[in-house]
Amino acid sequence: MAAGSAWELGRLDAIGQADLVRRGEVSALELVDAAIERIEALNPRLNAVVTPLFDRARTQAAGLATSPETPFPGVPFLLKDLGAGLAGTRQTQGSVALRDQVSTSEPQLVRRYLRSGLVILGKANTPEFGNHSTTEPVLFGPTRNPWALDRTAGGSSGGSAAAVAAGMVPAAHASDGAGSIRIPASCAGLVGLKPTRGRSTWAPAGDAMSGLAVAHALTRSVRDTAALLDVIAGPAPGDPYTAPAPNRPFLDEVGVDPGRLRIAWTARPPIDVPVDPACAAAARSTSELLVELGHDVEEAAPAFDGELLIEPLVRVWAVSNQDDERQAARLLGRPVRPEELEITTWELIDYGRRFDAVDLLDALADLAGAARAIAPFFERYDAWVTPTLARPPERLGVLNQSQGGAVAYWRFDCAFNPWNPIANVTGQPAVSLPLSWTADGLPVGSLIFGRYGDEATLLRLAGQLEGARPWADRWPPISVAQGPVAASPVASPRPPAAEA
Repeated sequence: MAAGSAWELGRLDAIGQADLVRRGEVSALELVDAAIERIEALNPRLNAVVTPLFDRARTQAAGLATSPETPFPGVPFLLKDLGAGLAGTRQTQGSVALRDQVSTSEPQLVRRYLRSGLVILGKANTPEFGNHSTTEPVLFGPTRNPWALDRTAGGSSGGSAAAVAAGMVPAAHASDGAGSIRIPASCAGLVGLKPTRGRSTWAPAGDAMSGLAVAHALTRSVRDTAALLDVIAGPAPGDPYTAPAPNRPFLDEVGVDPGRLRIAWTARPPIDVPVDPACAAAARSTSELLVELGHDVEEAAPAFDGELLIEPLVRVWAVSNQDDERQAARLLGRPVRPEELEITTWELIDYGRRFDAVDLLDALADLAGAARAIAPFFERYDAWVTPTLARPPERLGVLNQSQGGAVAYWRFDCAFNPWNPIANVTGQPAVSLPLSWTADGLPVGSLIFGRYGDEATLLRLAGQLEGARPWADRWPPISVAQGPVAASPVASPRPPAAEA
């Protein structure tokens, strides 16, 4: 490739890069080599990729057999270092306890990614067991936001977010149990869709966090989000539940007129926490843009007890951490040592030990009751707009600190992230879009909830907003738009290990 081509390729979204391969203008191996060049230049400043798999990626790209129907031939991609094992490679779940663990197989999700032609270049940083709204694990150190190096890229899919925002790769795997796709989307200026519960499969596992968690990706364009959803959508035999089947491919919805929708909006959070004026202004601005686009918009919010997002939810999360500790002990062949897990993880585990199975059922019943209280609101409205977060990207070193106990930490975290968990409780789809920035240049997302099972309308609306207020040409200071960047002293003191 000519000088600079790796950086020019990095400005294209995943569909754009795939089209070059189909037309024979670039080979899959050239796409991968270009992405490796970008990662090697940009990652030392951001600490997004913690386990590079470059040799494996080159081998995969060189042997890639594609057809005209292959959606992403040779397109570089990252897997979050949590919930996306790749046989023969390290998966730590962001934990010191699992720093040397190697996956022996792949879940159905990863197999679908591989069948689509995506080439896996590495694993992206994540907080331990996905527990924080920031990505600052003890094991690997903090992922830095390419918009401002002293700010979080969000969590728990923060490594994926920083890599995509900087243009290392056009898209990356992410997952979401209480906002972990949408939080980093807001912090890093990306598109982050949490799909409907059951839209894709966790096979061979049966479930994730009692139905709270779903998997998808972080992207720079709405069309990439839709196309990647087509790749992973669909059940596997034995799934405990599935989402309603779409009428047609999700990619076909992007660019379709959504019609005149009835949309509610609010900047008032469901719990009593302050909202930064920039975040409130972002939601208000999005609602005003929707009016300009011909929709019927009014200020409203579902009526339910927001406190149900605190203790019942943290009880479920705590039990999930108990299971994480149990699985870690099984993999290690011994009990997990105190120094091998972070203090906030131990606080969750200790909290979970207070409860029995009936207590967990009670928590799930409380969350189901909240979902039923919220559901009638979406019989009146096609969509609901809120800020994605109550504050712009927080400074590093804030959101990963113990608050003295699991419930206290969860309440502290929800003061930053009050709206996103609602969609995990109800199972609805919700998307964060990068429609606003603060006066000092930090991205601020707007969150749009859709009806259960109706990603189609949500993608039509997202595509309409992208067309009306495009963000494709907005790049952070640390990105492909600035050209090659040398390694910097702000890199993590624990650099990525060699290929595992």
